[in-house]
Amino acid sequence: MDFISFFFVAVMLFVIGVGGVILNRTNIVVVLMSLELALLSVSLNFLIFSVCLGDLMGQIFAIFILIIAACETSVGLAIILVYFRVRGSIRIDQASLLKS
Repeated sequence: MDFISFFFVAVMLFVIGVGGVILNRTNIVVVLMSLELALLSVSLNFLIFSVCLGDLMGQIFAIFILIIAACETSVGLAIILVYFRVRGSIRIDQASLLKS
């Protein structure tokens, strides 16, 4: 089994996720999806190193990351849904109106 290729895939997924957060400043749903992609790539790295080292702790951390990502997604989508009902748009550049 070639762990380097799995690690390369996880690093590329992380770069795509961070790039999606940095480059996309208009749609909050795409930003949340990019954050989820970055979290899942970190979870994949934990799994890869857990198998390489023969330790179970990486797999336990990966499960915790998946649980936290699911909770973050549900809360984030609930906030987006309420914001869309109030404002009629989910653009990030219009989110500064929430400060008042």
